[in-house]
Amino acid sequence: MSGPEARTRAVRDTDDAVGGSPSDPSDPSGPGARGAPGGAGSRAEGATDLRLVPPALAVWGAAAWALGVPGTWVAAVAVACLVPAVVLLVVASRTSGRGRPAGRSRAVAAGGAVLLCAAAGAAVAGLHGADVRRGPVPALAEEYARIDADVTVTSDPRTTRPAVRGNHSAPALLLINAEIMEVRTPDGTGARVRTPVLLTVAAGDHRADWRKLLPSTRLRLGGRLSPPAHEGERLAAVLRVDDAGAPRIIGRPTWIQRTAGELRAGLREATDDLDADARALLPGLVVGDTSRVPPELHDAFKATDLTHLLSVSGANLSIILVLLVGPPGSALSAERRGLAPLLGLSLRGTALIGGGLTLAFVVVCRPEPSVLRAAACGLITLLAIGTGRRRSLIPALAGAVVLLVLYDPWLARSYGFLLSVLATGALLTLAPRWSAALRARRVPGRLAEVLAAAAAAQAVCAPVVVVLASRVSLVAVPCNLLAEFAVAPATVLGFAALAVAPVAPPAAELLAGIAGWPVGWIAAVARTGAGLPGAEAQWPGGWSGAALLAGLTVSVVLLAPGLARRPWICAATGLLLVLAVLRPVPLTRIMTGWPPPDWAFALCDVGQGDAMVLRAGEGTGVVVDAGPDPRAVDRCLRDLAVTRVPLVVLTHFHADHVRGLPGVLRGRAVGAIQTTSLEVPPEQAAFVRRTAAAARVPTMRAEAGEHRRAGPVDWRVLWPRQGPGGAGAPVREPNDSSVTLRVRAAGGLTLLLLGDLEPPAQRQLLRGREAPGRVDVLKVAHHGSAFQDAGLLHSVRPRLALISCGADNPYGHPSARTVGALTAAGARVLRTDTDGPIAVAGAGKELRAAGRS
Repeated sequence: MSGPEARTRAVRDTDDAVGGSPSDPSDPSGPGARGAPGGAGSRAEGATDLRLVPPALAVWGAAAWALGVPGTWVAAVAVACLVPAVVLLVVASRTSGRGRPAGRSRAVAAGGAVLLCAAAGAAVAGLHGADVRRGPVPALAEEYARIDADVTVTSDPRTTRPAVRGNHSAPALLLINAEIMEVRTPDGTGARVRTPVLLTVAAGDHRADWRKLLPSTRLRLGGRLSPPAHEGERLAAVLRVDDAGAPRIIGRPTWIQRTAGELRAGLREATDDLDADARALLPGLVVGDTSRVPPELHDAFKATDLTHLLSVSGANLSIILVLLVGPPGSALSAERRGLAPLLGLSLRGTALIGGGLTLAFVVVCRPEPSVLRAAACGLITLLAIGTGRRRSLIPALAGAVVLLVLYDPWLARSYGFLLSVLATGALLTLAPRWSAALRARRVPGRLAEVLAAAAAAQAVCAPVVVVLASRVSLVAVPCNLLAEFAVAPATVLGFAALAVAPVAPPAAELLAGIAGWPVGWIAAVARTGAGLPGAEAQWPGGWSGAALLAGLTVSVVLLAPGLARRPWICAATGLLLVLAVLRPVPLTRIMTGWPPPDWAFALCDVGQGDAMVLRAGEGTGVVVDAGPDPRAVDRCLRDLAVTRVPLVVLTHFHADHVRGLPGVLRGRAVGAIQTTSLEVPPEQAAFVRRTAAAARVPTMRAEAGEHRRAGPVDWRVLWPRQGPGGAGAPVREPNDSSVTLRVRAAGGLTLLLLGDLEPPAQRQLLRGREAPGRVDVLKVAHHGSAFQDAGLLHSVRPRLALISCGADNPYGHPSARTVGALTAAGARVLRTDTDGPIAVAGAGKELRAAGRS
């Protein structure tokens, strides 16, 4: 590989850009010209053309501001920018012709251009914002009116994650962007409009029919309007569609969308026989189709900052264009590479074919912000290739921002667009310099390139991620490095399968099967990285947290050259980072004091829900309930170093006790799952069965009187009892069906775990032949609600009462009356909303409890 080509690869956009170099090395006048002294270093030190950056920022900032401002203010600001802009441009044109200093004329013209772009951005955004607020739909949304409407679908349907709301899990909804074309109200009035809305659909048995909808499909439906969640959105309203069965289609999608839909469906069919991860990820990696990606895999990609691979970015388009034109740095030179010279295509022909591929890419992958940005940069670059002009991708990026924001001002408020532009800018400016610095310290060339690219993108994007997620990934750079080598082959093979699927399905299946290998590697990297105890670190959210992280990043970058000359500091920093990621339990105990070395029982902090662990040996624990969130219970088990679970007991099927089950099963050897006999709510019972079957873990029912043991822990099931003999009638209420355990743990610790038993069942528990008796620890029923039986509290007389509840929960848990009664009975009360996770050790007078607030 020649020098210019190797240097060009150093700044190829491995995440979001089209690919290319800050200047064209094939141009003899460029700083990276062949034979120029210094090679890559000279190019890195060459001046970067930033003239279009201020106008781009002006357009962006003005558009973002104007979208949520009344029209009169927008008009005033636009005029206030336009008038001086015209004056400055006129002055610059006159002074340049009178022999005045060229630098001064250019500065005046640049100021005029910035003001002109600001005026244009504000005016266009103001018009778009007014257009959203125009017509009767926004007013109807404020009244929560019910309407009938004809709509045009503008996006692919996407599924929300099921949300736990108290005892139940809210069903997953389908979200579809659409435009209302005609609206009709119950009083008979109607209007033709063009208003953007978000459709929310609880499709039920017809979910598959709704999921097949393609953009440009026309529907007739009814539902209730409501205002959007946030002001200044692209949406005028949210339309909750009536559950009326299959969608009523009144207009087929366009042939372009049908063709794109057939290609996407062909790729899905080609992946049907792959393993679960490859089947889910390959369509997402190629065309952004994440419909098959399960929540836990998406969480793994999120924890490792690999989600850009699932939201089709410029890397996909870059790979396609590099196949056609070869490395962009040599696209105009005699030794240009790629398929174009092999096919005998001229530069103009190459540019035209590349433009066609770019437009097809946008249609098939959908016009998401990163796709539009990549396409705009690609078309500008292809135009430069077709005309034989020297180009720089920094002006191309700035020009793409100007054009796209003027075309669609809502991009100015899109976090996806912001991340895309930031990543691209970092890869075109910071990455070449950091790569050169690493090579100067004898880091191998290719490793220096990919390391610099991953670090640069992470450095500029992490502050924005903090705004959205209040966390920092500590494994993002190594995971991106390990995944990067598999992205190109997976993408090329995936697009090949996409292209041949309509005409040769067996060939598409073969290509998809080969692509499954690199895709499987990417999934393994994500799962392994996310599985590390310290993969993510909590960070203050909002823009203040972003500013703090940005300041810290800048400080590290400025100090890095000096620190690099002190190997022992670098080694110590690396060791600290490794320890922060691995978080060995002995070190964690030293740093936090939690969990204590001799802990026997732990109450996890899972928010408004229950999850408990009984220590059954080194690295082994019996889990009782799993809480509402898989991530929370998984984090708790990792902190406790539990890798083997001989039994999971789910006291009852309410969502705040069972929805976290995938987190318990994640990466652990689980022997069996035991549940109550009352399968209510049925949808949560079905969820447990599906999850257990997918993990190949057997399930069984708990029976009153049974006795079990695991290592030093033994327990007896006290409830639910059914039938005669003082037990009462069969249980019909889910809370009263809670599996209740009396446990003797390591060291003689005794516990009573009540689940969510209500007072009637608590009273019956005392009347049985096996009453609980006194215990050291009581897990208070139903998150400390006011409904407790005083007789039971007096009978068990616990030394320690533990309450699992979420901070600021809407139920008022725990009740002050319950806490007062427990305190009056002599119990020390600890609660997860204020004390965090709680670990218990010892027994009797040696009983100890440690929280981690």
